[in-house]
Amino acid sequence: MSQTEQPWYADGLRFTCTQCGDCCTGAPGFVWVNKEEIAALAKMVDMDVEEFEKQYVRKIGIRKSLREFPNGDCVFFDNEKRGCTVYEARPRQCKTWPFWDSNIRSPEAWEATCQNCPGSGKGKLHSLVQIESQRKIMKL
Repeated sequence: MSQTEQPWYADGLRFTCTQCGDCCTGAPGFVWVNKEEIAALAKMVDMDVEEFEKQYVRKIGIRKSLREFPNGDCVFFDNEKRGCTVYEARPRQCKTWPFWDSNIRSPEAWEATCQNCPGSGKGKLHSLVQIESQRKIMKL
């Protein structure tokens, strides 16, 4: 994209998390984690890194992902309270939702995201600069 070209969302996009947990539950997937995130999560649950990885992390090729429950829910999602038990230390993948490449590649992709996420398309207006800084953190 050249300096003069603007993405379709140049005027910003609306998103306010409703804490519904829909992005933490459902179909199986991956929550990618790096060494720093694993260390922060281990500290939050008061475990050493090795013990934490054995219990909560799975290796996918050369990458690492948090484990899931058999139904696809994130291992740190409390279904009863409908919330993340490690919210303060949640991985960058979770922090940057919904501003992932896959969700904002086109107006149609954003519309599909809005259909699946009750906070997308509503609430706080995020500027192009804010969206781009989130998008660059996590390329999904």
